[in-house]
Amino acid sequence: MAKKSVASLQTGSKRLSKAIKMVKSPKTGAYMFVESIMDPSKVNEFLAKK
Repeated sequence: MAKKSVASLQTGSKRLSKAIKMVKSPKTGAYMFVESIMDPSKVNEFLAKK
């Protein structure tokens, strides 16, 4: 379950993307959001991970 919300960020000469995905907590069963700022080429890899 991934919420694909990707925003493009530019800092200096590097281009970065912020990806947010929704994951289910194994302890409580509640959903939480995990955010990460990374290179745009790694966004799909991040969202594919469980």
